[in-house]
Amino acid sequence: MTAFSLEPAQLAWCAELRTLAAERLRPLADKGEPGRVNRALVAELGSLGLLGRLFTSGALDLCLMRESLAYACTEAETALALQGLGAHPVHAHGTREQRARWLPRVADGTAIAAFALSEPGAGSDAAALELRAEPEAPRGGRPPAAPALAAAPDGAARWRLTGQKCWISNAPEADFYTVFARTTPHAGARGVTAFLVPADRPGLTGSGLDMLSPHPIGALGFDAVPVTADDVLGETGRGFRVAMGTLNLFRPSVGAFAVGMAQAALDATLAHTAGRDAFGGKLKDLQTVAHQVAEMALRTEAARLMVHAAASAYDAGAPDVPRRSAMAKLLATETAQYVVDTAVQLHGARALQRGHLLEHLYREVRAPRVYEGASEVQRGIIAKELYARQEAR
Repeated sequence: MTAFSLEPAQLAWCAELRTLAAERLRPLADKGEPGRVNRALVAELGSLGLLGRLFTSGALDLCLMRESLAYACTEAETALALQGLGAHPVHAHGTREQRARWLPRVADGTAIAAFALSEPGAGSDAAALELRAEPEAPRGGRPPAAPALAAAPDGAARWRLTGQKCWISNAPEADFYTVFARTTPHAGARGVTAFLVPADRPGLTGSGLDMLSPHPIGALGFDAVPVTADDVLGETGRGFRVAMGTLNLFRPSVGAFAVGMAQAALDATLAHTAGRDAFGGKLKDLQTVAHQVAEMALRTEAARLMVHAAASAYDAGAPDVPRRSAMAKLLATETAQYVVDTAVQLHGARALQRGHLLEHLYREVRAPRVYEGASEVQRGIIAKELYARQEAR
């Protein structure tokens, strides 16, 4: 199950992806407007067949795509990942009609998807969602004081979404959102339902957010947005499983994204320290520098192996996927932060100049330690899984 090394065909594919990212995707990324969805870039990912692979590949292939693209073009990597994150619940839990309407457009890059989980008061604590899905009032009547959704989704049930979502990637420019809302109050994880909400629904508004590293990300407002049972992804009240199943797949690939950035920083550092004159020789001749470079390489390779192991476990249907996914994301994102920071230190002031590769990576590398479950959340998941296994013995 554990992938200790890649097959020659996989290595060749990764090399091809790095070349495509540098030669065809990087120029489109450079033309994009910071903080906005780059539809030309997404369309090119579709024409290259990479978006379609999101629905036909396993977790390991997803990780290889994300690492390879991240090495040469983080914007292309992020655009691909966000399409997958927003559309995976539709692929895995959608009805035939939902899949037929949206997945071909996601695959060819003409529809932008978004995963709307986080809220102003519920980021890492996904079970604390407050966006309300209230039963729609019958004509001439008033809605009940508290939602009570016991009927199976049969096309007749209707709700109104009221509340906010925040830090939603691709918002407010996405064409549809996978939205997680509370349909049963005071029920924790058991009271959440996933809905597929097209962007043109009345009452749905949004605004962009200005972040440290410019990304298409924003907040959404729901003012009695109408949804029906036809919009439910999976089952009513089982949306938390939809969210966690999606995150279990994508968390190792967040680690792969981080590994790609770490490898880019490491390679830049090798070239710089081998060619930079300092103290009568080359930087690489200083033991303190050589040891730091060795540590960067050691941690990057360890992170890569853990990412591959977690992805292989997911593909094999192993029972310990949540723990492995959490470990992979935690180790890889923390490692990338260390490697990029060390690379900046060894490059000196030039690495902090706007437009330098490491200046770009320095801003990019911080967010993965927060989104899709912060590092502290991953440690909590790991500990919980370990103690559960201990109690089961």
